[in-house]
Amino acid sequence: MASGSGRKDFVRLSHEPLDVMACLDCVKSPAAGAISSFIGTTRDHFEGQRVLKLCYEAYEKMAERELYSLLRSLRDRWDVYHAAVYHRLGEVPIGEASVVVAVSSCHRKESLEAVTYAINTLKATVPIWKKEVYDDGDSAWKENTECNWSVKHKANVSAVVAPPSEPQKIAGTPVVVADSAS
Repeated sequence: MASGSGRKDFVRLSHEPLDVMACLDCVKSPAAGAISSFIGTTRDHFEGQRVLKLCYEAYEKMAERELYSLLRSLRDRWDVYHAAVYHRLGEVPIGEASVVVAVSSCHRKESLEAVTYAINTLKATVPIWKKEVYDDGDSAWKENTECNWSVKHKANVSAVVAPPSEPQKIAGTPVVVADSAS
């Protein structure tokens, strides 16, 4: 598979705007016939509320470790050349990128499937929290329903963990982290 020499993984957490082209450039390879990407941006609404911005927080060392683990797992499943995940932290205004995932491979099928896997796995396993800030002055920490520390997955929990600025609850509910052995 793709674990041979010369294949690289790139992870970046940034409080500054993400450079989408730099992320795409780092996965270029003369052997690649495809580069697939996903760019998640801040939209201006959610369930009838006007969103002004998003705010992201993370346990950065753990998030980086999980992102590299995600990319290793991706390589176990698909034959890809290079893979990159950039994620924004802090405030992200409307229209700006919150996350960029890019993967290069010989053919499009591998890179398209790997990108889908990467963004879904990121949302399910990486300790990054998102708060929506609304035009009425209210805000809400958003729970990724697919994440393994979701309160919907309480059967596999070992500890309660919340974002650094909200130590007790997210959207009114404690957030739990799945035991790493599960």
